[in-house]
Amino acid sequence: MSLIGEDGKREDGRALDELRPIKIEVGVLHNADGSAYVEWGKNKVLAAVYGPKEMYNKYLQDPTGAVVQVNYNMAAFSVDDRVRPGPSRRSIEISKIIGEALERVIMREDFPRASIDVFIEVLEASAGTRCAGLTAASVAVADAGIPMRDLVASCAAGKADGHIILDLGKGEDNLGQADLPVGYVPGTGEITLLQMDGHMTREEFDSALKLAIGACEEIHDIQKRALKHRYAIHKGGEGQ
Repeated sequence: MSLIGEDGKREDGRALDELRPIKIEVGVLHNADGSAYVEWGKNKVLAAVYGPKEMYNKYLQDPTGAVVQVNYNMAAFSVDDRVRPGPSRRSIEISKIIGEALERVIMREDFPRASIDVFIEVLEASAGTRCAGLTAASVAVADAGIPMRDLVASCAAGKADGHIILDLGKGEDNLGQADLPVGYVPGTGEITLLQMDGHMTREEFDSALKLAIGACEEIHDIQKRALKHRYAIHKGGEGQ
């Protein structure tokens, strides 16, 4: 099966360096301290943040700063083959890497012995849910008013049919030759998430990383616009 057509277009009609459509809404859950909803292609991801609050388990407390606890979960109905309820090795791994990526930008030192709890629920999955989850969680943390050095944006690049491509779709993720999820902080130039599944040459890796970072900068702008829109609506409501 060919994933890239003779015209250079992919199975969904995108160019090799083109993102799927992305929409971000902020403040979608009233009972959370911060929340965000992301539609990214066919992915639908919800993130909620609670805290900072006192961590009751003193053995887990960090006297130097807040502990960021992430729970990433795929709803049972999020894919065609029903997901077994409860944590899996994959969800535990993704929870850990998203938590580590957020810890690099959250000013944890402002909240010693506290907990910041982040819940990410994948309602519909179609490749790239860890990137969508991190992107949503970062916006939700900002919506909670928690001090951050900058937002983290995340996107994957990879390789399919010998071509370096951006933002792999479901078929490309399943049948492609490599997948490179990246978390990037444009304000500092720091990479907070970097994983690779598959095989690429050094030159291909450099090209894919550059492509992913460029996309993260674009997604960072979408994150900021969503937060500004949320703030404008909130401010307008207060003035009425």
